Amino acid sequence: MMQNVHLAPETDEDDLYSGYNDYNPIYDIEELENDAAFQQAVRTSHGRRPPITAKISSTAVTRPIATGYGSKTSLASSIGRPMTGAIQDGVTRPMTAVRAAGFTKAALRGSAFDPLSQSRGPASPLEAKKKDSPEEKIKQLEKEVNELVEESCIANSCGDLKLALEKAKDAGRKERVLVRQREQVTTPENINLDLTYSVLFNLASQYSVNEMYAEALNTYQVIVKNKMFSNAGILKMNMGNIYLKQRNYSKAIKFYRMALDQVPSVNKQMRIKIMQNIGVTFIQAGQYSDAINSYEHIMSMAPNLKAGYNLTICYFAIGDREKMKKAFQKLITVPLEIDEDKYISPSDDPHTNLVTEAIKNDHLRQMERERKAMAEKYIMTSAKLIAPVIETSFAAGYDWCVEVVKASQYVELANDLEINKAVTYLRQKDYNQAVEILKVLEKKDSRVKSAAATNLSALYYMGKDFAQASSYADIAVNSDRYNPAALTNKGNTVFANGDYEKAAEFYKEALRNDSSCTEALYNIGLTYEKLNRLDEALDCFLKLHAILRNSAEVLYQIANIYELMENPSQAIEWLMQVVSVIPTDPQVLSKLGELYDREGDKSQAFQYYYESYRYFPCNIEVIEWLGAYYIDTQFWEKAIQYFERASLIQPTQVKWQLMVASCFRRSGNYQKALDTYKDTHRKFPENVECLRFLVRLCTDLGLKDAQEYARKLKRLEKMKEIREQRIKSGRDGSGGSRGKREGSASGDASYVDPLGPQIERPKTAAKKRIDEDDFADEELGDDLLPE
Repeated sequence: MMQNVHLAPETDEDDLYSGYNDYNPIYDIEELENDAAFQQAVRTSHGRRPPITAKISSTAVTRPIATGYGSKTSLASSIGRPMTGAIQDGVTRPMTAVRAAGFTKAALRGSAFDPLSQSRGPASPLEAKKKDSPEEKIKQLEKEVNELVEESCIANSCGDLKLALEKAKDAGRKERVLVRQREQVTTPENINLDLTYSVLFNLASQYSVNEMYAEALNTYQVIVKNKMFSNAGILKMNMGNIYLKQRNYSKAIKFYRMALDQVPSVNKQMRIKIMQNIGVTFIQAGQYSDAINSYEHIMSMAPNLKAGYNLTICYFAIGDREKMKKAFQKLITVPLEIDEDKYISPSDDPHTNLVTEAIKNDHLRQMERERKAMAEKYIMTSAKLIAPVIETSFAAGYDWCVEVVKASQYVELANDLEINKAVTYLRQKDYNQAVEILKVLEKKDSRVKSAAATNLSALYYMGKDFAQASSYADIAVNSDRYNPAALTNKGNTVFANGDYEKAAEFYKEALRNDSSCTEALYNIGLTYEKLNRLDEALDCFLKLHAILRNSAEVLYQIANIYELMENPSQAIEWLMQVVSVIPTDPQVLSKLGELYDREGDKSQAFQYYYESYRYFPCNIEVIEWLGAYYIDTQFWEKAIQYFERASLIQPTQVKWQLMVASCFRRSGNYQKALDTYKDTHRKFPENVECLRFLVRLCTDLGLKDAQEYARKLKRLEKMKEIREQRIKSGRDGSGGSRGKREGSASGDASYVDPLGPQIERPKTAAKKRIDEDDFADEELGDDLLPE
């Protein structure tokens, strides 16, 4: 058979695999079935005899055994096998034992064969661990420290910074206890350095986010100075960040550079980030030349968007036009590494289409969109920054930027730059140039056309050309029905024409397309207010308040609606929030004074009216109220100051000068009162009330001028009676037509800013306290004072 055929080597040379199959014949068990002595020993008790010693010579019959090359060797039988540890043919016999196989001395006394020791019964239970042993205490304490570190990190991620700091401090205390116990039980080499590092690092981080910078720096110093922590030097970057927050720029740069020395050259990304921090620190310190060196090195090694943007800003700060252009060109050449083609299905394969649909809005796609948006923001901001200064005029600068952008991967930004150019013309009040640019853009693709038409509509709206504004708003809406700004502008033009229901529909559609369109939400609130749907208007402004928490316009509108709903307490509360945002608004302060006056709180009303007067001393209604307040409290001299100011603001109104004279008269200064009345009569010779006061005062003082003033008074009273009769006869003939004219003049149009929310503040409806008729009914020599 083939298993007995062995090939002999052809030559005597050493074979490459010689000796691979050689083994000691002692271990051969293939021929034990043919070994008669071994089989006899197994069947009888002969094999249980004590092993023979090495002194007894072997008498066993030898048998040949085949080797890998066919050579024959002899193996002693089991009776004559060599002793354990004996050396035979240069090989030591391995150590053996029979106890593990169940052979014991008890077997010689006739015990049963029990190799698995089943007769002994079940094994005794394992010895329980002692919970109070030092090793167990150390393990439990280490577990608690790890749990505290994890809880601290979780609290930080949830925004609970104080709880995170407390957990980090607890972890630090328990870790120190753990170290002391380890030193007592084991050698210092067995201390868990990774746990100590993580506890200290977490504690320093929590100190930093809680703005406890001194404690954070001390903790970082403990880590950095400990030589047992490997790669701890990189934490000097965190220390540099803390010094940067403290505006200690020299130390921040020092630690950034020390961290840079600790980072190996193979860790390229980390080195770039540290150099970016160095550049930012130089910019904040005003050392633009040093910042330029850092960013130039970054752009040469690993260009990125932030470095290119900051480099452009640095060159703008030092005013180097040519370098600004080069930095802008470097910025737009930074690769985005975004493959747009993979999101377009190239075939009709259903499987491919499903994969494409699945990845169109996954996390990677969202990250790519964010990166592209950031790149566009940097490029647009840089272009708007350098365009006015890189050439002799801002128009030429914009043209250069547009040409450069058109030759790059950001071609679609060229039209946005053109629109920004038009907006710049608007800021310079060059409306003709802005309109020309927008009209050119209005002929391009749908997106640009819609944006240009939207701005044209806003321009014409602000110019009160509502027909043109409506026309361009229609073009913008037809070009892009999902453009919320276009729909808002269309709603504004309809609002201006008084069709509030239709305007509300356009605002609602704008909100359906973009729920974050705050202008549409503000304007629909104004529309509901016009329609007297106050509850819906209040809901709109409360929603807007949830988005714009500190918007004074929104807060004022909420207060105004509560006032219309006859809830003055809520109106006062919301107006107080407006004052907390803009404490110097005179109209808000006067409104608060008016509401407190309605509630009967004169002292609070006086306080807010006076504050309003301080910030805007030309509001005639506020001046009137303050003068009346001082008359009520009989501070005539103070009232005179306000009425004199009112006479300066409205020199054609006779009532202010009459009130000044009346205050002099009541204060007992009759001569000053007489001079004031005479001066008023010279300015207003046909004023009956002034002549009456002159007649009374001259009569009381015994002056001869009393008769002359009395004659003038009679003549004026006759003329007044004749005039009243003529007016009465005219009313009987034209009463109906005049009523129609008054009705048509009573309407008012509200203005809504198409580019943003416009505060539509109702005029302060302060009750007139002084009127010309107040002086016509005077009798018995008493002045009729303000109510």
